[in-house]
Amino acid sequence: MLADKKIAVVLPAYNAAKTLRRTFEEIPRDIVDDIILTDDASRDDTAALAESLGIHTVRHDANRGYGGNQKTCYTVALQRGADIVVMLHPDYQYTPRLLIAMASMIASEQFDVVLGSRILGSGALAGGMPLYKYIANRGLTLAQNILQGAHLSEYHTGYRAWSRAVLLRLPLLACSDDFVFDNEMLAQTLHFGFRVGEISCPTRYFAEASSINLRRSITYGFGVLGTAGRYRMQKMLRRRLSLFADDVALRLPMDGLPGPRGNAAP
Repeated sequence: MLADKKIAVVLPAYNAAKTLRRTFEEIPRDIVDDIILTDDASRDDTAALAESLGIHTVRHDANRGYGGNQKTCYTVALQRGADIVVMLHPDYQYTPRLLIAMASMIASEQFDVVLGSRILGSGALAGGMPLYKYIANRGLTLAQNILQGAHLSEYHTGYRAWSRAVLLRLPLLACSDDFVFDNEMLAQTLHFGFRVGEISCPTRYFAEASSINLRRSITYGFGVLGTAGRYRMQKMLRRRLSLFADDVALRLPMDGLPGPRGNAAP
């Protein structure tokens, strides 16, 4: 608990068995009330390891993609009563030690969303981010800030904290199930006027840390620019795009996991 708010950490996992234990052991248990891992049909023993660590584990029978995995994470966290949900990759690329600071920024009611930015400070390159990824990150972020009228240092971090109110309001079922999900979710957050804060976050790049290849990175980049373009179109032309629809039918369901294949481990 933090300021009488239940804190949940969600771990969207795919083949994370080599790094899960290290990530889990650094999660500050004094404030975290619930840890949830969603295993996206991993080919290793991620789910079995998570269960042995006492983590509430949900397994997909078939791979749903990065975004689809997060939809399950947030649904389960809300169903289990979370007031603040922190999304942390279980690949040990981001330090769990910042969880307290990120959750506190929401618990204090100063922000609705908090991002762990690798760009604030000198964490990105010092932590081993490839130069081409750093340049792409900065270029995409500049374009997104211009198109979306924001002033964020990074849109591409995988370390994010959300208030319950945000997760209940956003039409997340309209978002992609692929990697662009993160950026679509953040564009929705800006569209609905929620307050976004950032905190400097070191990062680690090493062999076991998850990363997408160059081809997927290019696809992701175009998807990011497309999302920012749709945001601008929505604002300028006031077109009713489904990504930004204030539609209850597009919000996360509270009566079960998304789709027919979500199976919660006992």
